[in-house]
Amino acid sequence: MKDLTSKYIVIEGPIGVGKTSLSNKLALEWDAELILENVDDNPFLSKFYKNPREVSLQTQLYFLLTRTRQVQSFKQQDIFSQTRVSDFMLQKDRLFAQVTLNNEEYDLYDQLYSYMAVDIPKPDLLIYLQAPANVLMKRIKKRGRNFEKYINTEYLERLNSMYLKFFSNYDGSPLLIVNAEDIDFVNNAIDYKNLLDKIYSIDKGRHYFNPLASIINE
Repeated sequence: MKDLTSKYIVIEGPIGVGKTSLSNKLALEWDAELILENVDDNPFLSKFYKNPREVSLQTQLYFLLTRTRQVQSFKQQDIFSQTRVSDFMLQKDRLFAQVTLNNEEYDLYDQLYSYMAVDIPKPDLLIYLQAPANVLMKRIKKRGRNFEKYINTEYLERLNSMYLKFFSNYDGSPLLIVNAEDIDFVNNAIDYKNLLDKIYSIDKGRHYFNPLASIINE
């Protein structure tokens, strides 16, 4: 394995873009600790996708609490411990809140977020996966999670817009922006190797990875 200078790597992007799949593969590559957000454990999520206004605040507060606990759990650990790969960053919680909550709910949420997100660790490398809403919708339907069947393209477009706005101004860590529309890091060895080579080349700043489309088996 090539030398990896980053010790805390975060994979981010909208629903269905492939964050968890890539995180699993990279964690195996580097024998790293894998930190995955507990989406399936949120008891409000199924109701949220079916009727967002009914439980939007409860859904978002549950995610804020669980994500904060996960990030804080390793904040004080030895900086020389093993590499960590995660499929979420705590700041993403705020992006979803901006999409799902009304003004009054967001004001309450933001007060709690500001209190709980103090001194959270920053990634040594942040990988942002991008794909258009129609591609995300296709992948969501393919994986067949029951609680995601109510997700619509409009919601995904709003999330994409929030992610794009956030990362256009992000400078908190080295950033790799990846066009994940037509490539398959999990099943295509060439795609995966090219991405790894790009990761190993990054030291600081903003970088882009826009490879040629591979053939993805449906």
